[in-house]
Amino acid sequence: MIKKLDWYIIQKFLTTFFFAIMILVVISCVIDYSEKVDNIVQKKAPFMVVLNYYKNFIPHITALLFHLFIFIATIFFTSKMAYKSEIIAILSSGVSFQRFLRPYLIGASFLCAISLAANHWIIPLANKQRVAFEDKYINDGNYAIPGENVHLAYAKDAYVYIKNFNFTSGKGNGFTAEKMKGTLLLEKMMADDVSYDSIKQTWHLHNIIVRRNDTLHETVTKLDDIYINYPFKPTDLNRNEALKEALTTPELIEYIKTESLRGRENLNMFYVEKDRRTSQPFAGLILTVIGACIASRKIRGGSGFHLALGISISAIYVMFMQLSTTFSTKASLDPLISVWIPNFIFAIIAYYLYRRQVK
Repeated sequence: MIKKLDWYIIQKFLTTFFFAIMILVVISCVIDYSEKVDNIVQKKAPFMVVLNYYKNFIPHITALLFHLFIFIATIFFTSKMAYKSEIIAILSSGVSFQRFLRPYLIGASFLCAISLAANHWIIPLANKQRVAFEDKYINDGNYAIPGENVHLAYAKDAYVYIKNFNFTSGKGNGFTAEKMKGTLLLEKMMADDVSYDSIKQTWHLHNIIVRRNDTLHETVTKLDDIYINYPFKPTDLNRNEALKEALTTPELIEYIKTESLRGRENLNMFYVEKDRRTSQPFAGLILTVIGACIASRKIRGGSGFHLALGISISAIYVMFMQLSTTFSTKASLDPLISVWIPNFIFAIIAYYLYRRQVK
């Protein structure tokens, strides 16, 4: 049963957390608007559209630091309780430290459940509209494929390669299409320039060389122009990384399957995003235990020292997360392991601090 002590601590926990998040949201919106105001005024974005953007921006920025603000809130209100000798009175009344931690775990579990549901469904839906606004009014809708070449498998044993493509003009260069039969190259079509006709939904190739091979004979054909109805559109070539944030988890899983069939290289950033949505909420639970263990002792320096320590630990956690994510996207570390490594390390720290407090 949840008793008065539990309700007292849970109320302080949630009140402090939501107050901290509210301050974060206000500051973040002001900073973001100051950075984008020139584009917004220049593009004459309607007031309601801008308002809708910030309605979707708030869940995005909140989700980024949700678990860290759980930790900061825990440190802050627990330190205040310790400074007022409330924790000493609670423990002196016969309440064990395990029992004292129960309301912390209840509050953290509640916030963890909210974060879990939001990460998988609510935040991506908000990000769709946020990214659409930024594409139209901030980024000018201009995307260029990165320096590396883009490969796409659009059918079984059929591949296409484009060296460079501009999504605004719908034009590119260095186009190659290959048809295979096992390890045998049946046809290779090379074009200097390629453009997409959005009305006819066909691809227009310029200065083409077609090489065909039937195992016995090879033919070479040169063409000036040709229209081909390939089963893919320019959007299928778009490697905008913000896309992963705008897909719900079921959509993200389906997207990964589709891109894998198309032969896209290095999908680890999408696997990292999928697994991060689950690991991040549990980080809040682990950090709550660490915060409660650290701030429950009354020490010289009071809340200021505890907050400084909490911010330092938060920075270390972010550093570990960034480092492990980089190892996954750049060095082929398993994405599932990379997003859970910081949680495992801090879980060990939490257990050590807990055992120390119990003793």
